[in-house]
Amino acid sequence: MTATSDVKVTMLAQSNSACFDIYGYRVRIECDVPGVLNGLADDFAFFAAAASGGEAVIKLEERQPAYDEWSAATACTYTPRNVAYRQDGKTVIDYSGRAVGVHDAQAGSFHLISLDHDLLYEAAYLFLLSQSGEALDRKGLHRIHALGISVRGRAALVLLPMGGGKSTLGSALLRHPEVEILSDDSPLIDGEGTLHAFPLRIGLLPGSETSIPPEQLRAIRRMEFGPKLLVNYKFFADRVSTSAQPALVFLGERSLGEDCTGRPAAQRAAWKPMLVNCIVGMGLFQGMEFIFSRGAGEILRKVSVAWSRLRACRGLLERSQVYHLKLGRNSERNAQVVLEMLAGASKSGPVR
Repeated sequence: MTATSDVKVTMLAQSNSACFDIYGYRVRIECDVPGVLNGLADDFAFFAAAASGGEAVIKLEERQPAYDEWSAATACTYTPRNVAYRQDGKTVIDYSGRAVGVHDAQAGSFHLISLDHDLLYEAAYLFLLSQSGEALDRKGLHRIHALGISVRGRAALVLLPMGGGKSTLGSALLRHPEVEILSDDSPLIDGEGTLHAFPLRIGLLPGSETSIPPEQLRAIRRMEFGPKLLVNYKFFADRVSTSAQPALVFLGERSLGEDCTGRPAAQRAAWKPMLVNCIVGMGLFQGMEFIFSRGAGEILRKVSVAWSRLRACRGLLERSQVYHLKLGRNSERNAQVVLEMLAGASKSGPVR
């Protein structure tokens, strides 16, 4: 991120709104709570844009929700974090009595009302992930739940489950000046398997932030998973790779050992992790309360999206070498092994 775009984000946030262009999906956030707006503006700063009209609107309002206005709504979708209702063609989301969100899918708008600043921030962040993800799917750009880095234009993906250590590994890798980041959690794949940037904040569990300057950290309270530390985008803005060609796919797992090891894997070994982490998208926030509340037709449309994700994964694997990666307790050693394997990757093609 350049100094000019940094100023742009600050100016937008000071005007109680911030606009983003996420690969063609344009959205404007309107919010009169500076801490909430500034957090979201920093998270999506890579996509900062000037207002041009026609953006989808996310409006965040600090007040007590008025439930009586939606007393005729009927529940249609249940998730661990909320319940979705339908009324007058809109989806009404109840966040356990702490907030109400009203989604007008036709207009593309979302109005969220709460006195809880953490909930305003998190719900808006997740809604933006959900809606931008749907828009990207329609364009043939698909998120994959993985750490994505690039060294001299060659990408390495590390597939690990939620809590598996992607962000910790990414932070260790960024200590090496040759490393650029695509995303610490969900880079994008196009139909040919090329990787594209989707850099947001980096989330760390308390205790793993020792190498990050305190002024680049902020803490949040999440609805489901407890507190988390966020590394501001500004901290690594000049280390983002906009796109990279596929080179290595690591099928990661953690161990309690000290060392980190890697060994070649057949391409077919990657298909199950690809199914989980991209084609189905477990570990990626999908916003089911916004999808399933639209009825069976939306579920059928998801079938075509799954086929497009399948083609993208095939393109990625056909151009990559696949390795099993066993991470140890030493994060710096883990980073060194990944970089050594990327530097020594054969150009003879993937293992079949």
